[in-house]
Amino acid sequence: MMNSLHFLTALACLAMAGGTAAQAADDAAKPARLILVGDSTMATRSGYGDALCQRLRAGVACINLARGGRSSGSFRAEGRWDDVQALLRDGAAFSASYVLIQFGHNDQPGKPGRSTDLVTQFPQNIARYVSEARALGGVPVLVTPLTRRSFKGRYLRDDLGPWASEVRRVAKETGTLLVDLNKISADAVQAMGSSEADTLAQAPPPDPTAAPVVAAPGVAVEPQGTPKTSFDRTHVGAKGAALFSGMVASELQRQIPALRPAFSP
Repeated sequence: MMNSLHFLTALACLAMAGGTAAQAADDAAKPARLILVGDSTMATRSGYGDALCQRLRAGVACINLARGGRSSGSFRAEGRWDDVQALLRDGAAFSASYVLIQFGHNDQPGKPGRSTDLVTQFPQNIARYVSEARALGGVPVLVTPLTRRSFKGRYLRDDLGPWASEVRRVAKETGTLLVDLNKISADAVQAMGSSEADTLAQAPPPDPTAAPVVAAPGVAVEPQGTPKTSFDRTHVGAKGAALFSGMVASELQRQIPALRPAFSP
């Protein structure tokens, strides 16, 4: 009798092991998914997010939900985080859903309806995104805000430093993966200098000697519906998007070995 029980127990254990192995193999066969949450420096046409998505192999889902002008507070207030949560609830087809979260630019003072307090609101907002993403099975990845490319003399102005520091602190306290884009991008921009950094913008710097462009009466300078581009030291064009998306891609592959096969060589 005991031998029969041992035999049946062994069979049950083998069946469970086989089921676990089959489930693991099934999960490994599923593609990963990236969901991008942030502001204009990550958004389509003005940030690096789409360029990051383009670095992934075909079949790997990448959804860029970043939007210009959003802060850690207004992104949620507008209901945009609801869209992220809906995606996470419907994540069975993916091996993992990585949610990249990057805010800071519009959380700074002087932006009515968007600014958040650096001490009492911003870190709490970031921590809440982390906990809610995890609760729905997502893998949060905090990203410190992309540097601005404004110099004071020979040195880059670190005006986003305090917000980047808070993101680092939240990442450490919550055990969350961190891509320290603020530091990596600032180091690169400092090394290249102001003139070279200006080539990362959406458009060349204005020629101070050129006459201003005046549109003819009733004629728009740009066709209606065409995204307008202009020079500034916050948003990026194709060159800047390629550079900064490469930084993020490298960090993701370094820190998350399971994501390495998702990226094109």
